[in-house]
Amino acid sequence: MKNIVMIVISLLLVMFVSSVFVVNEGQRAIAFQFKKIKRDADTQEMLVYEPGLHFKVPMIENVTKFDARIQTLDEAPDRFVTAEKKDLMVDSYVKWRIVDFSTFYLRTSGNVDNASALLKQKVNNGLRTEFGARTIKEIVSGDRDGIMSKALESAESSKEDLGIEVIDVRIKAINLPTEVSNSIYDRMRAERTAVAKEHRSEGQEQSEIIRATIDAKVTVMLAEAQKTAFEIRGEGDALAAKVYADAYNQDKEFFSFYRSLEAYQKSFSNKNDIMVVKPDGDFFNYLKDSKSSK
Repeated sequence: MKNIVMIVISLLLVMFVSSVFVVNEGQRAIAFQFKKIKRDADTQEMLVYEPGLHFKVPMIENVTKFDARIQTLDEAPDRFVTAEKKDLMVDSYVKWRIVDFSTFYLRTSGNVDNASALLKQKVNNGLRTEFGARTIKEIVSGDRDGIMSKALESAESSKEDLGIEVIDVRIKAINLPTEVSNSIYDRMRAERTAVAKEHRSEGQEQSEIIRATIDAKVTVMLAEAQKTAFEIRGEGDALAAKVYADAYNQDKEFFSFYRSLEAYQKSFSNKNDIMVVKPDGDFFNYLKDSKSSK
């Protein structure tokens, strides 16, 4: 008897747990009865469960939950054409949330990816219209806010079509396509290279001019310095000759004696030197004994 009671209690507990479900804050839920959406008995509208504790019929009803918080649609940049038929790569994102869960489920089967694809198509159509009505200069010069507001207005129909409220549409970046950017960068690089070569050649020319001018100045300075050196040396030699001449004229005998001493000093500086001179020559005039000469 106790075993039967325990089994009954366990079954009742399992049935109770299976009949309870919780919808968290930021979520909404719908119930299905044998794969059919559960509707209100009076209005026949789809029942949407708010956050809280709810009950269902075990094994007959099952529950699907949806995220009711704000979602972000942020995918790869798309290509848009401007009024002058120029391509631009536009990187944008969309903030949205589910406001009509019954419509959302019926139109997207409750699949967020399906909703994102349909929403992206709507937003891109609005952006494509706005970009196609403007030139690149107008887009870059500050009309981005106008483009985003118009795209947001065009996406307002998503509320009726998909049960989605588009909160904001923002453009993060506007760039040229890669192939166009590369060609522009290559052209800019070629222009900068040409300018650099021109400046380099002008600098080389100025360098040669400056070097030639300096070399000419150095040559002139060296010539003038050499001329001055020769003049000073000549003046010194003339002054030395004059000093010698004056000294010789003052005392010819002493000057002759002094010159002989210098000759002796130079001649006898090395013991290995050999001199071949006449003994009675003038070279030994001051080496002779004065007594023997008498």
